[in-house]
Amino acid sequence: MTTATAGGAGAVPPADKRPPERPERPAQPRPRRSVTGTRRIVATAFLLPALVLLGALVLYPIGYSVYRSFFDQSGTGFAGVDNYKALFTDDTIRTAVKNNAIWVVFAPTISTALGLIFAVLTERIRWGTAFKLIVFMPMAISMLAAGIIFRLVYDQAPERGVANAVWVGVHDTFAESAGYPKAHPLPVHPLKAGGGGSFVTKVPVQAGEPVQLPLVGVAPAKMPTDAKPAKAATAQSGKVAGTAWLDFTKGGGGKPNVIDTKELGLKGLEVEAVRNGKVVASAKAAADGTFTLPASADGTLLRLPASNFKEPYNGVDWLGPTLVTPGIIGSYVWMWAGFAMVLIAAGLAGLPRELLEAARVDGANEWQVFRRITVPMLAPVLAVVLVTLMINVLKIFDLVFIIAPGSSQDDANVLALQLYRSSFGTDADLGIGSAIAVLLLLLVIPVMIFNIRRMRREGRR
Repeated sequence: MTTATAGGAGAVPPADKRPPERPERPAQPRPRRSVTGTRRIVATAFLLPALVLLGALVLYPIGYSVYRSFFDQSGTGFAGVDNYKALFTDDTIRTAVKNNAIWVVFAPTISTALGLIFAVLTERIRWGTAFKLIVFMPMAISMLAAGIIFRLVYDQAPERGVANAVWVGVHDTFAESAGYPKAHPLPVHPLKAGGGGSFVTKVPVQAGEPVQLPLVGVAPAKMPTDAKPAKAATAQSGKVAGTAWLDFTKGGGGKPNVIDTKELGLKGLEVEAVRNGKVVASAKAAADGTFTLPASADGTLLRLPASNFKEPYNGVDWLGPTLVTPGIIGSYVWMWAGFAMVLIAAGLAGLPRELLEAARVDGANEWQVFRRITVPMLAPVLAVVLVTLMINVLKIFDLVFIIAPGSSQDDANVLALQLYRSSFGTDADLGIGSAIAVLLLLLVIPVMIFNIRRMRREGRR
């Protein structure tokens, strides 16, 4: 086998005669582009106006509020942490913190629970869409309008407040209310005060002699609608009969202790026969005021018990110090349960139906399917609703400001309302107001961080 000559074609030069190899150049990184192919500098240019607005409308106010919270009321003297100490020593602010805690615990929980119940149940009825529309409709109403509505709903007067009208109606169904709260006898009448708000006859009554029990002090308009003109009682042998009537003639006229044609009987007035402090007989006046007692009432004193004259049941003081916060939370739930229902219904529509049907085939009842399958699978949606409402109630202001009357506004106070009162009230202290604003921010931040982390975890799935 012959080798190629030095100058022949195909000859391979010796290793020491070869030209040096050029080092490979590292690959140059390409300019990074966004998903849409936009360069960073272009994206920054478009975002710059939004960033400027964000800084001017969000970051600067936050920074200035933190700065201002360390100064006194005038803003010239450094107060250190005195404003923050006041948040935990002032009784009004502590009430606001306590009420905010009540709001955060109950309002989102009740709204979410009702939304879940509505969303699940409306899947089973034909008119579920109409029901959802009705429940969601309060969301279209502003907080101001909702506050005015519920201020009227909770009005103490039953003729104006719906809540008390219903409550008084139910109460009066099971318990009779007094019909003549301000009725009383005149000095010339045969009655006198009997103690404890009752009235008794001045002398004992006798069987066979009609008894007259006239009263005044009842407005004709307040008389029972089915009251009839008073009628003199007919004497009955062995029994005590009498008449209880309103001794007042509308338009004037008439004589005391005399039954006139225009005077009405005190229907339902209770009459008791009392001997030695014990009630031996009782009766109620008819529509024309007449009543009859058995022979055992002979020689007794007739008493009109205080139950005839007590003030009528006027319902519940919904906007009083005790119930004002639960009442306002009720109005919030009325507004936001529809929001929770719509979001949960959207999540419910995305559940795999085969899992629910498989559970039913395996013998699970509806409660077990709801508790063990539906609720766990809706947990992400429920978390979204719950966290959103928690952030919302931490800033609640409108409903409390409008619904709570001045007499109980301190009892219904929340941090956002106290922030307004401290910053713009008659004795404004912007240092305290700024400290409350910072406290609200610190309370909202953990909830927001939790929400952001939850959304990121959902995004990785």
